[in-house]
Amino acid sequence: MKLLRNLLDKQEENFLEGGKFEKLYPLYETIDTFLYTPSSPTKSASHIRDVMDLKRMMMTVVIALIPAVLMALYNTGLQANLGIQTIGASSTHWQAQVIDWLGLGHDPSSLLGNMVFGALYFLPVYMVTLAVGGFWEVLFAIVRKHEVNEGFLVTSLLFPLILPPNIPYWQVALGISFGVVIGKEVFGGVGMNILNPALVARAFLFFAYPAQISGDKVWVAIDGLSQATPLAQFADKTMAVSYSWMDSFLGFIPGSMGETSALACLIGAVILISSKVGSWKIMLSVVVGTVVTTLALNAMGSSTNPMFDMPFYWHFVIGGFAFGAVFMATDPVSATMTETGKYIYGFFIGFFVVLVRVVNPAFPEGMMLAILFMNVFAPIIDRYFINKNIKRRLARNVV
Repeated sequence: MKLLRNLLDKQEENFLEGGKFEKLYPLYETIDTFLYTPSSPTKSASHIRDVMDLKRMMMTVVIALIPAVLMALYNTGLQANLGIQTIGASSTHWQAQVIDWLGLGHDPSSLLGNMVFGALYFLPVYMVTLAVGGFWEVLFAIVRKHEVNEGFLVTSLLFPLILPPNIPYWQVALGISFGVVIGKEVFGGVGMNILNPALVARAFLFFAYPAQISGDKVWVAIDGLSQATPLAQFADKTMAVSYSWMDSFLGFIPGSMGETSALACLIGAVILISSKVGSWKIMLSVVVGTVVTTLALNAMGSSTNPMFDMPFYWHFVIGGFAFGAVFMATDPVSATMTETGKYIYGFFIGFFVVLVRVVNPAFPEGMMLAILFMNVFAPIIDRYFINKNIKRRLARNVV
C-alpha cells in the first residue's frame, strides 16, 4: 500500500493547477480519496464534524444492498436453471454456454451453479452501468471543476438491481445516461436533484421500450420462455397464483434481479435504520399507507377486477414494493427532509402504489411511479412544514 501511496503522490503535481493533466484533477482526486483519507484534514476546533459523512453514508447503503445483490445472483441463476428444466434444453445465451463450459451443469439445487449463472447476467449489466454512468459523472466533474461524488456508487448498484436479467446492454447504457444526465446533472449534480436518478433511468426505459421492459410478463434468462410474476397472476382472473407467500418473501420468484426478495430488503432496512442512514418514518409510513389503501379497496370489492381482493400482506412481497420502500423512497436527496413531512411523503407512496397496481391496468407495477410522483411533491411538503414551524416560533416570541 505504501508503494501505491508513493505512486499517487508522485503523479499529483501533474494534476494540480499548471500540470499537464490539470483538467483531469477530479478524476485523480476521486481515486486518491477513495483509496486513502484526505492528506489535509481539518485540524481547527471551529468546525463541527459528524461521524457519518457522505462517504460513510454511501458505503453504508452499499453494505445494506449486499443481501439484495447476493439474492439477485442466486435467484437469477435459479430461475434460469428452472427454465432450462422446463423447456428440456439448454439456453443459447452466452451465459448458459459459459456454465456448460465450466461444467457446472443446470441443477437448480446447486448453490454454486445458481450463483455463477446469475453473476453472468448481473455483473455485465453492473459493469456497463459503472462504465457509462461513471463517464458522465467524471465528464461533468471536469467541466464544472468539482470532485466526483460518491453518490454514484449507490446509483450504479441500485440501477442493475431493478432491471430484468436479459436487458440489452445498449439499453442499460442509454438508461443510466438519461438517469445521470437528465435526472441529476442538469439540476446541478448530487444534492440538487429532485428525482431519484436510478428511478429516472428505469422510468425512461419503462416508457421508451414498453414492449421489452414492462407488461404482465417478465424476461427470464431462457430463449422462448416467459413467466408471469405473482403480481400479473393476481391481476388475471383466469390464472392461479403459482407461488406461495413464503417463496415471494424469500425471493424465489421471477422478477427484476434485485427486487424479488423482501427478506433481503428487510435485512437492508435493519442496517439503514440502525445506522440512521435510512428513515424508519418513511418506511413505516409506506407500509401504513399500503395497508390503509388496501383495506379500503378490499372493502369496496370488484366483480371484474381481482386486484381489489388482494390482501395487503401480498403487496409487501411482490413487485418492487420492499426494495422501493427501503432503498428508493428513503433517498435523502429526493425524499422529504422535515420529520413530519416524512410521514406524509411515505404514506402517499403507499397509497399511490396500491392505487396504480389495483385500479390502473396499464401499469402492472406502481412502486416506481409512486416514488417519482412523491419526489416531485417532496419540496412542497417540506416547504409547508418549514413555514408552519417559522410561524409557530414567531408567534411564540410575540410580546
